[in-house]
Amino acid sequence: MTRALIVVDVQNDFCEGGSLPVAGGARVAADIGDLLHRWSAHEEGRPAYDVVVATKDHHIDPGSHWSLKPDYAQTWPPHCKVGTEGAGFHPNLDPQPFDQVFYKGEHEAAYSGFEGRTASGAALADWLREHQVSEVDVCGIATDHCVRATALDSAGLGFDTRVLTALCAGVDEDTTAAAITEMSGAGVEIA
Repeated sequence: MTRALIVVDVQNDFCEGGSLPVAGGARVAADIGDLLHRWSAHEEGRPAYDVVVATKDHHIDPGSHWSLKPDYAQTWPPHCKVGTEGAGFHPNLDPQPFDQVFYKGEHEAAYSGFEGRTASGAALADWLREHQVSEVDVCGIATDHCVRATALDSAGLGFDTRVLTALCAGVDEDTTAAAITEMSGAGVEIA
């Protein structure tokens, strides 16, 4: 079996100091960065991933997804605008040994990494299948939004899916707990 790690939306705007910060985002970025360093350095005890991919919010004009009066459920402050520093990966991720990056939400809201495509247009599910991936670990920001949507889609598409909660940051305790319950009920392993 081939295992992939999906790093979800660990971008400057979702970490402390960004336009839509999640508490603990920078710490999660550093912890994932450490994991990626061990994986890419082939150190003993390194994580057993065959491929590592990332997703990025990649907004040009996402319509009503952005609002100057956001409700923080369906509408949000402007974030991850293409070409801004906020859209970049958080520097704590260095080095970034991603095998591929999937961009989502150019002209609409997009929560799941499976809505993303590579710069050349390949969809995440197709890319994983082309690389014979059957097992997926998911981490990143935010547990109760994009991590949740990505994990649910992963499981729904038939991948054995696990969420690494120690490598995730959630927006709200209650919605994070509800997301974990929902993911678990959908067959996602919570680790």
